[in-house]
Amino acid sequence: MELSSIIMGAAAMLAATTASAQDVPAGNMVVMNTTKGPVVIELYPNVAPKHVESFKTLIAKGFYDGLTFHRVVPGFVVQGGDPKGDGTGGPGYNVKAEFSNLPHKRGTVAAARSAHPDSAGSQFYIVLDENSVRHLDGQYTIFGQVVEGMENVDAIEMGDKMTDFTITESAE
Repeated sequence: MELSSIIMGAAAMLAATTASAQDVPAGNMVVMNTTKGPVVIELYPNVAPKHVESFKTLIAKGFYDGLTFHRVVPGFVVQGGDPKGDGTGGPGYNVKAEFSNLPHKRGTVAAARSAHPDSAGSQFYIVLDENSVRHLDGQYTIFGQVVEGMENVDAIEMGDKMTDFTITESAE
């Protein structure tokens, strides 16, 4: 394969995984409406800029609308964002890990991934009990925190849906 073909292929892959500024909505507060009620999430663009960009871009495209929470482990996490609904799907690209020193705590929103650190895509989890997730600290990309509606997260059961999302400047 000649060098120009390799470069053009790499450029095409980068363009497919990088959102343009117009594709990324302004604001770092997300209202995730679920079948159990609304959940307000504050995003952390200064901690995990690529994960926040990807999440917001997928929201703007309606990617998450109607997806289920395919994994619910009481006292641990609820997880969703898989278009296949079985924990194996994603958006067709991966986001490089953006580990931080932030600890997992109740309501933390983080990128789910496989064993490879750079395998996150569209799946995310929300922590139910910080005492059960200490081993995840520094191993997963934290990109947000639930600031309202944690009681609705607590009520989520496997198969419940994310109905729609709104990105705003503030929680109000």
